[in-house]
Parts: sequence; C-alpha cells; structure tokens
Amino acid sequence: MSNIRVTYSGLLSLSIRFFSVFTGLAFTLIVTRQLTPEEFGTWGLISGIIIYAIIINPVINYWSTREIARGQESGKTAFLSNGVFSAGGMLVYIIIAYFVGLQSDAELDVLLLASILVPVIFINDSLSAINTAWKPHVVSYGFLGFEIIKIPAGLMLVYFLQLGIEGTIYASFLAYLASVGIQIFFAKEKLKGDFDFKYIKKWFRLFWLPVYRGIPSLLSLSDVVVFSLITGTVVGVAYYTAAKTVGYLVNYTRSFTTGLYPKLLESGKTEYLQETIIHLLYFALPLIALSISISKPALFVLNPIYEIASPVVIILSIRSLLTTLNLTFFEALQGIEKVDIKETATFRDYIKSKLILFPSFQLLRHGIYFGGLVLLLVFIEFDEENQIEIVIYWALIGLIVEIPLFTYILNLVRKNFVLKLETLTLLKYAFASTVSFGLMYILMEKYLIYENKIFKFLPDLLIFISIGLGGYLTITYLIDNRTKILVKAIINEITGKYSKK
Repeated sequence: MSNIRVTYSGLLSLSIRFFSVFTGLAFTLIVTRQLTPEEFGTWGLISGIIIYAIIINPVINYWSTREIARGQESGKTAFLSNGVFSAGGMLVYIIIAYFVGLQSDAELDVLLLASILVPVIFINDSLSAINTAWKPHVVSYGFLGFEIIKIPAGLMLVYFLQLGIEGTIYASFLAYLASVGIQIFFAKEKLKGDFDFKYIKKWFRLFWLPVYRGIPSLLSLSDVVVFSLITGTVVGVAYYTAAKTVGYLVNYTRSFTTGLYPKLLESGKTEYLQETIIHLLYFALPLIALSISISKPALFVLNPIYEIASPVVIILSIRSLLTTLNLTFFEALQGIEKVDIKETATFRDYIKSKLILFPSFQLLRHGIYFGGLVLLLVFIEFDEENQIEIVIYWALIGLIVEIPLFTYILNLVRKNFVLKLETLTLLKYAFASTVSFGLMYILMEKYLIYENKIFKFLPDLLIFISIGLGGYLTITYLIDNRTKILVKAIINEITGKYSKK
C-alpha cells in the first residue's frame, strides 16, 4: 500500500513551515540584531556561493526520487555516492569564495569558513530525496529538527558568545546535523539495500538532465554574487536579504505540495493537481496580503536600518506567489512524464520530454533576469549612500521576468491536466484576505507604536498579525464550504480518523 498521502503530507509540512515562520524570525532577529549590514550581507552572499557548490547535487537526487517512488532500491547507492560528491562540492565552494572575497568587501576568512556547510547540505538533500519518494512527510520532520536546533545554537553562539557571523555559520551547521540525524533514522529502510553500480552508470549517462535543470537556479541565485562583485559592497545584498525574509513568506506554501510529485510519479492520476492548487492558494493569498501589510514593521523588527526596504518586500511578495505556482506546475508536469521508465529511451526522447521543456524556459527566464541585473548595475549610476533605489530596481527586474513564464506554464498545464480553479472560490479567498489584512493595516497605522526595544514592539506587532489571520480564517470559514471541509480534514488528522488516500 502506498505510504504517500498527499493531503496529510501537505498539511503536516505546511504546519511545520508555519511554525518555522516563528523560529526563522527568531533566528533572523538574533542575526540581524547582532550583525552589521556588512556581515549580514556576507551571510546572504554565502547562500549565493553555495548554490555553485551544490549544482552537482541533483545528478543523483533527481533520479533517486523517481526510482524509489517507483519501487527501485537505489537509496544506499545514492546516499554513499552523494557523500563522495560533497568533497568535490566543497572544493568548488572554496575556489569561488576565494575569488569573490578578493573582489568584494566581504571577509575572506568568513567566506572560507562557510565551506563546512557544503557537505552537510549534500547529505541532507540526499536523504530528503530518498524520503520524498516514499514518505514525503518525513522531510518535514527533518526540517522541524533543523528549525528547533538553530534557535538555541544561534542564541549561544551569536548572542551570548558574540561570535558574529562565524557563530551564525556554526549554528546553521549544527541545525543541518540535526536534520540529517532525523532523516537517517526514517530513511534507514531504504539504505539497507546493496550498492549497485548500475544506478551510477545510469546517473552518469543522464547527468546532463538534472544539471541542466539546475542551471536556471544557479543563475537566479547568482544575483547576490553579481551585485557584490560589480558594486564592490555587500550592503545592498543585506537590504535584499532582509526584504526576502518578509517578502518570501508565500514560499512556505510550497510545502503543501510535498506529496504531489511522488504521488503523480506513483499513480499518474492527474486529478490531484487541481485540489492541491486550490488548497495552496487558500494559504498563499492571505500570506501575500500579510507580507505587504507588515512590510514596514517587519523590517523594523529585523533592524530599523532595513525599514526603508519595504517597497522591495511588496515586489518580492508578488514575485514569490508567481514563483510558487510556477514550481508547483513544473513538479506536476514532471510527475506525469514517463520517458525515464523506458530502458530504450534515447537522447532525442529526453529532449522532447517534459523533463527538459520547462527547464529550457527557466533557463531563458533566468538568463534574461541575470542579464537585466548586470545591465542595471553596469549602466545605472551607483550611489553607495542610497543603495535602496538600485535594490528596488533589482526586485522589479525579477518580477517582470516572472510574468510571461507564468502565463506560458499555466497554458501548458491546462493542456495536460483538467484544471478548473473555481473562480468564485478564489474570489472568496481574495475578498477575505483584502478585508482582514486591510483592517489589520489600518489598525497598525493608527495604533502601532514603533519602539526600538524589540521585546516591546514585537509582541504588539504579533497582536495585529493575529487579528489579520484570525479575521481571514473566520471569514473564509463562514463563506466557503471548502474551508469547512479542510478544517474538518485537519481535525480528523489530529484525532487519527483520517482515512489514507
């Protein structure tokens, strides 16, 4: 019987992701309140460099998920092979970090220290790929462990011991170790098989496909590296990273789709997509309204220095919604593609498949984004004293590029799936979001006092957020039958009466 339960996995993952909003906020507060803008910008730069080091990670993980979901025992081979690959990834990181450190005002020693994150990311991603294939909810357990550990680690290393950005790196390392330990425990059944070179031969024969798929992400996350190299400073990266912390709240709803991809691989039934999208938008629409409404006070919480980046939050939140939908559609199309089942599939077959079509458009999209950012930084006069204007333009480029891709992928999905999004239902969600968070914004503007003392200001802000979220849940429950059904499903899951799908 299948271990994959789409609704259960989605609700569990989403619940943990919402919990991580608070743990993530706590960790970010520890970091942003203790680090200078230059140090926080360096932290954002590290994330941009790491993506280069892990570009070879999907060579194994991409195929192991598809194989294990279809009953093949490639888990042990994938896990051990990724351990070897991580050494190469670490070397790549060190080389790039050394070059970037020489060309920017980021501390070279700090960039090099962050290389310790590469192997644990490799191992964690390998285990996530294995668990996603047969028990996708387990990935959420690992993420929960990561979130729980990083708070006390951050407090001890960054706040009490005053280790600065080095403490931030060590805290993240310990949090990844926690996730790895949890995921190994649950993945042990899939790690008992034999090490089989036939899988390695297949992965190397088809390595180009997952690497090709990873190039667009490499380009999109290279923006922080490009910005720091061309401008010679990481302060703009700090503004952008702070804005992403608030503007990317919508990204948490991606977790609701955790079980969709393996379920489509396993069953091929296309009806799962429509329900998943409607449920996703139920959570996404209020989150985008929340991000926009609290853009100014949320940045003030992180550090009053970043308050001027509130326009960037608004732009990034809209882009994040489109990106979330694009990635969900992308996973769905991959889930119904069966070209890799055929032993005789040729290079031409793969080129024509859905496994390669969307990454090609992703590459085009990110190429335009990357090129637009380079032109912006090269030809527009850079004012080091007022970097926020450049950061706003940076965010706008990303949003503008995202729109035509969304239009294309939506049309492609409609050709392969029965997708009726129930306009009336979505209008109800939009109405409830506008009313509840509009009211919250009005109340904040009138009554919220901006206190520099974080333990005074943050509780006040959370009260207003609770009003907005509570209003949305109440309104949708009263006017939407789907919400009543969803609430009942959640209650049944908690009480253990939910029947397996």
